[in-house]
Amino acid sequence: MIRKYIYGTPIETDAVIEQIPPEIGKPDHLTFETDKDGKHVYSCTLADDDIVYGLGEAPRGINKRGHIYESFNSDDPYHTEEKRSLYGSHNFIIVDGDVCFGAFFDCGAPVTFDIGYTEHDRLTVTLSENNYVLYIIEGDSSYEIVREFRRIIGKSYIAPEWAFGFQQSRWSYYTADDVRKVVAGYRDAGIPLDAVYLDIDYMEDYKDFTVSSERFPDFEAFVSEMKDMGIHLVPIIDAGVKIEDGYDIYEEGKEKGYFCKRPDGSDFVAAVWPGRTHFPDFLNSDARKWFGDKYKVLLDAGIDGFWNDMNEPAMFYTDEGVDEIIEYVKNFDFGCNSASKYFELSGKFTGLANRRKDYSNIRHNINGEFVSHDRVHNLFGYMMTRAAAEGFKRLAPDKEILIFSRSSYIGMHRYGGIWTGDNQSWWSHILLNIKMMPSLNMCGFIYSGADLGGFGANCTRDLLLRWLAFGIFTPLMRDHSALGTRNQECYSMGDIKAFKGIIKLRYRLLPYLYQSYLDACNNNDMMIKPLAFGYPDDRQARHIEDQLLVGDSIMITPVYEQNAVGRYVYLPEEMRLLIFKDADVNRTEVLPKGVHYIDVALDEVPIFIRKDKELPLCAPAQCTAKLNREINDIFC
Repeated sequence: MIRKYIYGTPIETDAVIEQIPPEIGKPDHLTFETDKDGKHVYSCTLADDDIVYGLGEAPRGINKRGHIYESFNSDDPYHTEEKRSLYGSHNFIIVDGDVCFGAFFDCGAPVTFDIGYTEHDRLTVTLSENNYVLYIIEGDSSYEIVREFRRIIGKSYIAPEWAFGFQQSRWSYYTADDVRKVVAGYRDAGIPLDAVYLDIDYMEDYKDFTVSSERFPDFEAFVSEMKDMGIHLVPIIDAGVKIEDGYDIYEEGKEKGYFCKRPDGSDFVAAVWPGRTHFPDFLNSDARKWFGDKYKVLLDAGIDGFWNDMNEPAMFYTDEGVDEIIEYVKNFDFGCNSASKYFELSGKFTGLANRRKDYSNIRHNINGEFVSHDRVHNLFGYMMTRAAAEGFKRLAPDKEILIFSRSSYIGMHRYGGIWTGDNQSWWSHILLNIKMMPSLNMCGFIYSGADLGGFGANCTRDLLLRWLAFGIFTPLMRDHSALGTRNQECYSMGDIKAFKGIIKLRYRLLPYLYQSYLDACNNNDMMIKPLAFGYPDDRQARHIEDQLLVGDSIMITPVYEQNAVGRYVYLPEEMRLLIFKDADVNRTEVLPKGVHYIDVALDEVPIFIRKDKELPLCAPAQCTAKLNREINDIFC
């Protein structure tokens, strides 16, 4: 049962594609009121054993209780536990208890979810504006509610099979020769590889849809050269367009009025990688079509994969912000020895980026209406990726193209995948990755994954091995690292045998993983589920968050602690344990229901096969193009 309630005059997000007639009256399960500021507030009581699922890309665990979350797409690479926002806003929650129901707050403005934070037994949801659509979904279980929700928001984006191959990225491979060295490093080591990413430095002065002729001469021939080696190049596209006379994207966007505006009607300006930029108005359907068509120059060069970035939108600073700091410093009392003044001064500079005050100065043209960015902030990155996907359908309708984004909102799942942003080389971020995957699946984002090994900070060999051993089960399997960190390519991290074995296992698993992915996309299902969804009557399984079901047949139990030589696992039923080493089964045994300790060396990957299920494997290959998908092993 799905009920729809419309409040005010909401801006259409296209998150829900099924036509559902609106109800009159108040929603069931949630108490409605307005707070002292006139904002709409929904709440309900939580029993001690109730679980709250959902919110997609969010910090902390699968069960969201005990914290406060805000849907406000934020460019913040430090994904620590106290953070309330990450890059995506996915306003879908499920309260799972004696009564089970889901709620989707379809609103592009910020929404705050206080899930037992202020009061441990209370869920409170506060809307920042009173124009939105609320959907209440009832079902017998959380899993049933997820599938009903997935049905009304539409089928998930399907990535090409090559995008399930192992992928290598770094900020940055500066030249074509740098890329060639990376590919040679993997091929010489015998480690499979399907894609190499081009971060911002492949462009000319960080200008979208340009390629540096100095660093990447004869780009089309280079793309073809890589394709002949089974390598797909995946360039980045950023949201900001450089302000530069003679730059065609800038000139056209300005002439046609396709950039976001200030309240006075002038084009909004913010500094990002190219310096001073304008943002295309992706909420404007004409601007969206215009920008989507710009991918043609790279498609024509043979590119068939893209990642959209900086589309929260991220801002380093604005002219207004700099002017305010200059005025502040002019009047600052440098003789003052107050500690609070020091922190105030420091905060003025660190607070220049992504100021909400600056976001409030952006205006959009939505069907001829001048709309404040405050009302649609969380839709911006979604609409950028929608622009790309719709452009691909016009420009290359018969071609399968990889596209994923950093910023997102529910609805974007139909147009592309996501990666979880600029994480760190921290052990805690493996666990965050593990716990985030089912929540993303609940919201329709099936093609997803984290930067394996961590983007920021220096990765260690054991951290990368353990992360890869989990990453072989996520649709996006990409090793990515930041400028200034140690090289993180697998062949550069010491003895390569362990890396080779783990990544070869990914390719052996590809028939199973890709079919599980297709089933999830086509059947409004989940590829990666919490243990509780497979064993809803098992109380112990209900509260386990570091073991996941992948597809219909297997359970995974990643090792995510430094120096661990194994881990405890809970089996809700009898299962067969396979321990893989060098991409082959090293040992196996059938274990009964209950708690077990399993030894897992750094070069090993454990997989449990569920009772009466099968795990098919094929032979590995250096890339998906050379993969023989014929099954050569079946374990059950």
